[in-house]
Amino acid sequence: MGTFVVLVVLISVVALIVRGIVRDKKSGKSSCGGDCSHCRGCH
Repeated sequence: MGTFVVLVVLISVVALIVRGIVRDKKSGKSSCGGDCSHCRGCH
């Protein structure tokens, strides 16, 4: 029973992380926009 609870909590945390990444990417907050000509980190 304890293993099942830990598994459910772990899956929930991973789902929340993925949801946050997807939201950031949709709103343009990702660290890489794919346009290296405007990136200060590339050059």
